Amino acid sequence: MQWTNLSEQTVYKNRWFDVNLADVELPDGRHLDHFVIRLRPVAVATAVNEANEVLLLWRHRFITDSWGWELPAGVVEDGEDVAAAAAREMEEESGWRPGPLHHLMTVEPANGLTDARHHLYWADGARYIGPPEDDFESSRREWVPLKLVPDMIARGEIPAANMAAGLLLLHHLRLG
Repeated sequence: MQWTNLSEQTVYKNRWFDVNLADVELPDGRHLDHFVIRLRPVAVATAVNEANEVLLLWRHRFITDSWGWELPAGVVEDGEDVAAAAAREMEEESGWRPGPLHHLMTVEPANGLTDARHHLYWADGARYIGPPEDDFESSRREWVPLKLVPDMIARGEIPAANMAAGLLLLHHLRLG
């Protein structure tokens, strides 16, 4: 069964996202109004060092009023290569410059409401270049043993679904 988006009108817009109201036709011919949030692509990156530790950020999210481990991430600027954006975000938010990035996965974290696509990358190693430019993004940055990731996710310490999925796949690829 396929829903058909007949049209959309913008209700609100800023540089990060658009909120649109769509006229959707259901398979039986009925129509419904459905809100859609249109977002820019998001680039996410981390690195794994020789000790199989993964670089994570400890941060507070005011929207959910919760703390958790995350990966450096941010929107892809107009005309910017996604992998280059992932490397830029990692450097700006962590102070670590990744080695060559490998695409890990692309996910749609809330595809019933938004068209957001999050592109996750990882590197074998990173070089510390100094304090992060965006040090307000996290309280601390740490290299955490990759083997601990599944238990951290189970305890709710890595609450973002996109990052949990990427870290579980990275755990599988690196540790089997």
